[in-house]
Amino acid sequence: MVKHIVMWRLLDSAAGASKKENAIKLKAKLEALQEEIPELQFAEAGINFCQADAAFDVVLYSEFQDKEALATYQAHPAHQRLISEFLDKVRSEKVVVDYEI
Repeated sequence: MVKHIVMWRLLDSAAGASKKENAIKLKAKLEALQEEIPELQFAEAGINFCQADAAFDVVLYSEFQDKEALATYQAHPAHQRLISEFLDKVRSEKVVVDYEI
């Protein structure tokens, strides 16, 4: 099994919405990918409430059968559309960790 974890810092305002509004939209969009991408076995997105300077705003925890399934997910048109049409417009920073268990 492969676990894929991504965290984003969002811009204070972007795409006509506040950081909080965009965090809520991003969470919904990320979790909706489960309906469109069969390789995505599980996805959970969370919105941060911690006010520490080191904190990121949104996190995605997701699971895949193997590295090939993760690669298929990453190349999937629905995933690419989310990035180009929304994420690239609202994020300021991103970090990612992928690992196998």
